[in-house]
Amino acid sequence: MVGDKARGEMNAFQRNESKETLFTFVSAGDDPPKGDFPVQKKSPKLCGSNYPLSIAFIVVNEFCERFSYYGMRAVLTLYFLSFFHWDENLSTAVYHAFSALCYFTPVIGAIMADSWLGKYKTIIYLSIVYVVGHLIKSVGAIPSLGNQVVHVILSMVGLFLIALGTGGIKPCVSAFGGDQFEEEHTSERSKFFSIFYLSINAGSLISTFVTPVLRGDVKCFGEDCYALAFGVPAALMVLALVVFIAGSGLYRKTPPQGNVLLEVCKCIGFAIKNRLKNRSRQIPKRDHWLDWASEKYSKQLIGEVKMVTRVLFLFTPLPMFWALFDQQGSRWTLQATKMNADFGIYVLQPDQMQFLNPLLILVFIPIFDLGLYPLINMCKFNFTPIRKMATGMILAGMAFGLAAVVELKINETDMPRLVPEESLIRVLNLAKNPVQVTIQDRDLFQQPVEAFQNPAEYSKLILNGEQQSLRFTLQHQGLSLAFNYTVKEKSVYSLIVFEAEGSLSSRLITDLEAKPENGLAAVRFINGLSQDVNLSIDSKRFIAVQKNYSASEYSLLDRDKYNNGKCITEMGEFTLELGLLDFGASYTIVITNVSGGDIKTWKSEDIKANNVHMAWQLPQYLLISAGEVMFSITGLAFSYSQSPASMKSVLQAGWLLTVAVGNTLVLVVAQAAPMAQWAEFVLFTVLLFAVCIIFSIMGYFYVSVDPEDLEEKEEKRETSSRGNMISLVTQKTKL
Repeated sequence: MVGDKARGEMNAFQRNESKETLFTFVSAGDDPPKGDFPVQKKSPKLCGSNYPLSIAFIVVNEFCERFSYYGMRAVLTLYFLSFFHWDENLSTAVYHAFSALCYFTPVIGAIMADSWLGKYKTIIYLSIVYVVGHLIKSVGAIPSLGNQVVHVILSMVGLFLIALGTGGIKPCVSAFGGDQFEEEHTSERSKFFSIFYLSINAGSLISTFVTPVLRGDVKCFGEDCYALAFGVPAALMVLALVVFIAGSGLYRKTPPQGNVLLEVCKCIGFAIKNRLKNRSRQIPKRDHWLDWASEKYSKQLIGEVKMVTRVLFLFTPLPMFWALFDQQGSRWTLQATKMNADFGIYVLQPDQMQFLNPLLILVFIPIFDLGLYPLINMCKFNFTPIRKMATGMILAGMAFGLAAVVELKINETDMPRLVPEESLIRVLNLAKNPVQVTIQDRDLFQQPVEAFQNPAEYSKLILNGEQQSLRFTLQHQGLSLAFNYTVKEKSVYSLIVFEAEGSLSSRLITDLEAKPENGLAAVRFINGLSQDVNLSIDSKRFIAVQKNYSASEYSLLDRDKYNNGKCITEMGEFTLELGLLDFGASYTIVITNVSGGDIKTWKSEDIKANNVHMAWQLPQYLLISAGEVMFSITGLAFSYSQSPASMKSVLQAGWLLTVAVGNTLVLVVAQAAPMAQWAEFVLFTVLLFAVCIIFSIMGYFYVSVDPEDLEEKEEKRETSSRGNMISLVTQKTKL
């Protein structure tokens, strides 16, 4: 195990991180590189302390970069859904493909830094790539620039460059900050990491709250301003690069010293290859499959790789946790779009709920470290790291169970699912007296429909094929009138009944088939006047509706009260009061008459408003954030304690790859097995519980080790068996 001083440094700054990884890819050795390198100059100190002035530039750089990344990612799912008009499954799949790429690319950045450019140049070059990606992404969000294909190409190129940039610099920045301290200032270095990871959470918290406001509350090009929502993070990344370059003259820059990750991969590859070449029964077996690399690699390296592979094997179930965790930015955000976001004093944007995670992380870390864990220890319960991580998995699974319950409650206000040879229909009676409606060979409307009666739920209309011509009969004051209309499958209709020229007439108009997206409200108008009207709902929307019960198209509006509209007729201009148009609702507004200098209207709610409040997502955010503290922070500390000092970077790579694989799992499920959203939440809950059981069994049989003791035992064992190894080599030569 690492020394007490190293453990203390680890514990000090680990408490201040969330999913952001702790370890950084380091060089293969801790000793200074051989050769004639310039002696590193001492950096000026902050206010006479032992803190280098250069770390101020690094911390500000990290805050701006994390603001840039999380701010852009917060609005990404809704960008795909609203701007590209992709469906929810495709939007989710692309979102998680991007997230997975962001956690695959750190390996590339580490190899560049340790084997080629060094940390400083790697950060500079990949930050430039990062900035270019942001700029391309922002330009791609300008609606007037090209068609849909252009927007998609620009956005995908931008996202690829962003993933390369953010992933590439991820393993370099914190390590570069640690390089600024002299060896004797370990206490100051540990406090620096605390501030460093505080800046990560601060950037994440602020950006996930602010960027959705820029998207939803600011309008540009007549719609949500995604160009601004992506442009501000781009500007922050430019600022991050400028700040980092500004401190160039103060940095201690360590030359590249070789990457241990490559050595580990080569050692494992050679061991497998050598074992496959020597499958003869005449060749004695070796104690461990990695011993087959001893012909080429040192016993020390092989022993350290053995320690690492034990922990990496324990990592294999971990991607399932990240598969659930990272859906906060995709499935949970999409769930929030179908909820009521009015908190009284403030209306949250659906993608703003993500800010709860970094906020809760900052709250939970001291509560767990100073309250929960000491209390558990007082109860004499051995709360081992494996048990903590398993508990984190259980909490995440419970969070998704709650998300499934919330989703089922949300579905109660959804439109019924349309299937082939079925349609939905209802009746709007705009006449002065009750009307009995019958449909050919159907028994749907048993009671007369009262005048201006709030319509009941849609009735299901069974057809004989893709479309069918049906006879509608209206009975009114002893008169019977018949009308023929063609009804298509998978469509939703309203039959409007009204009086015209002293008799009844009707129209069959098409309604919305599903709720408006992103919590918007939909409204259309029916003009019951004998003259055309021009309507203005706000200063930007103008609608012309022809006379004699003609209907307008639906207009999508933000949830708000609209009491200052205008209705312009031949008789003059009148104020149009629509009242509250609520989240996810669809309305039909009927202009009935002009009386006493006012326009009279009647409002019908076609699709019910979202009646499940967004606050019901709070319990699932509480559970998954608590799960993250127990799982992520504990997992990093555990893997740190179970590996030799020279192998921390390999475990960092393994940890990051579990996040990437977890996002890939979500991508596969979203595309390969589309299902009802509540069922998908249940599926992930069951999968994580199953994986938790497997992980707990693996952890039960896992024996914690002290890397230093294991190295000593390995050296003794290798010394005693060295003669046998020589004879094996000779025997192999004879064969």
